[in-house]
Amino acid sequence: LTDNYVHLTNAAIQKTAPGYEKDVGCKWPLRSFKLHLISQFGVARIDELFLGIQNIIINSLLAVQKVMINDKHCFEVYGYDIMIDDMLKPWLIEVNSSPSISADSQADYDLKYGLLDDVYTILDPEGQLDDELYEQVGGFDLIYHNGPIKVDKQHQFTTKLGCYDDRPRNLKRLFKQHAKHRATPALSAAAT
Repeated sequence: LTDNYVHLTNAAIQKTAPGYEKDVGCKWPLRSFKLHLISQFGVARIDELFLGIQNIIINSLLAVQKVMINDKHCFEVYGYDIMIDDMLKPWLIEVNSSPSISADSQADYDLKYGLLDDVYTILDPEGQLDDELYEQVGGFDLIYHNGPIKVDKQHQFTTKLGCYDDRPRNLKRLFKQHAKHRATPALSAAAT
């Protein structure tokens, strides 16, 4: 208990620890963390853990939806701090509105750049996408729409949280799909 750096995972605290490597940082990509936990505890237990984390996110937002600002001209990004106990139960520590987007390593920069790029893709200020509901945009997955979204039974996991995320391919597929939607009405009009 005397080594606070072992128990406190906040990056602001960790980066003051002796032996901290600034170029490496102390943050793991979620997928790497999930794979590490799977190697320690097995797929079923970690799938249950990550579904629990996803449910914490959904339920916390449902609990405050009536007091959240609902303005189509603004948005907010939330950061979730989750603690996992020795029984692999997730606990919500806090929800940060407007979490820090400063980066302290290249991996952290890449993660946050991708996050902001995906947020602006979802917001679509240039009007490139239709008002269609997409299941995946970049690194974001739709997890709730009139109820929790169920993952296809063909998948090994009940949540996509922490699974392989190929942002570039997902974005390319999204814009290709969108271009096809836009071209179809034009072709129909030209044919008539």
